[in-house]
Amino acid sequence: MIILDTHIWLWWNQDSPQITEQQKGIIENSRRDRIGISSISLIEISRLVVRGRLILPKPLKEWFSIALAEEGVLLIPITPAIAIESYSLPDDFHKDPADRIIVATARIYDCPLMTIDRNILAYPHVKLI
Repeated sequence: MIILDTHIWLWWNQDSPQITEQQKGIIENSRRDRIGISSISLIEISRLVVRGRLILPKPLKEWFSIALAEEGVLLIPITPAIAIESYSLPDDFHKDPADRIIVATARIYDCPLMTIDRNILAYPHVKLI
């Protein structure tokens, strides 16, 4: 399984030019082994839509329904282990709770995380794609 950061999941579903062909290929090839989406990504996207910082081509509820029904996509809930890990990360990690939860999810599931977030890319304690 791989874990997608919120922006990668969004770009992949929107077929955005911001996602590279290489990233798309990795995601497509991961369908069989699962593409993990942290449930915190739903909150991040909802917040952006409600604040007018993100416009989706469909109403939010419908967009989520379609995006989560993609073959291989697995919505990962925030479990007690993920919650604890998100605030027990080794060394320094920035304070954004969503990033902490996504990194903790990748660590708990021992899966690589696909992101372009500089703060996460600079963090040496998570596997990255």
